Amino acid sequence: MSQENIILNTLLGSYPNTLALKEGLIPSDWIDFNFTDAPVPNRFFKRVVRDLEFDVAELALVTALQAKAYNKPLMMLPAVVGAGRYQHHCLVHNRERGALGVAQLKGKRIGIRAHAQTTVTWVRGILSNEYGVNLRDIQWVTFEHGHLAEFPDPKGFKRARADQNMIDMLLHGELDAAIIGTDLPDDDRLQPVLPDPNEAAQAWGLRHGMVPINHMMVIKNSFCNEQPALVHEVYRLLEESKKSADAKHHSSIDLTPFGIDQNKKALELLILYAYQQGLIPELYQVDDLFWNPSHFR
Repeated sequence: MSQENIILNTLLGSYPNTLALKEGLIPSDWIDFNFTDAPVPNRFFKRVVRDLEFDVAELALVTALQAKAYNKPLMMLPAVVGAGRYQHHCLVHNRERGALGVAQLKGKRIGIRAHAQTTVTWVRGILSNEYGVNLRDIQWVTFEHGHLAEFPDPKGFKRARADQNMIDMLLHGELDAAIIGTDLPDDDRLQPVLPDPNEAAQAWGLRHGMVPINHMMVIKNSFCNEQPALVHEVYRLLEESKKSADAKHHSSIDLTPFGIDQNKKALELLILYAYQQGLIPELYQVDDLFWNPSHFR
């Protein structure tokens, strides 16, 4: 780090599209990043929105939307980190306890890490809008507080005890199903509830013209207001790091799209799902999420 450079306290996971930046292969002449050691970045998201600890940070999208709702001094950057992924397979049940289909979800106990988790929002939106599931007919069991202290679990939700584990409860029949993202274990007993989830996800993605995304970057408002060149430079560095990864790993689908237009369809749909589920108070316009939107097109 240079003593003359601006040092930004930064939360950013190690992904293919961020490694070049984190390893110093994408330098800046006047910015240095002080990267927090965060093997699991989502465990730090409360510190992003509650303590405003970071100048630049990776953040789950629903948390970023709620941060806007509660006037947190953070602005989103249209830079996806951590690959987007289809979500249809994330709702699982224990096949040893019998078959469970979408039509049988009424009255069932479904475990979720947190009410406002982005993966949970995607899956519930799919259940409601694609399969006609009434989300109010399900007993939701949460295991963590949400990232925003101002947003508690709704009435009717059940909180698991601190000593309970979602996977164990699912395997022992204390839960009928669970929505599990990157923590989904490789256990043959855990099978998707949605029929043909991979094919259904591909068809859903083609119909909507996008891949679901989970995490983007945010930056403190003060930089947008006082040092706009810094915002542009941070975005440039993130984009160069992505391009470095894209050159090494060719894919027919861009799982880490950059830019407002490239992410507009995914953001519009997630905003709709979040609004339907009572996670945000209004249907935000995508451009309103970003500072100086014209720069990111």
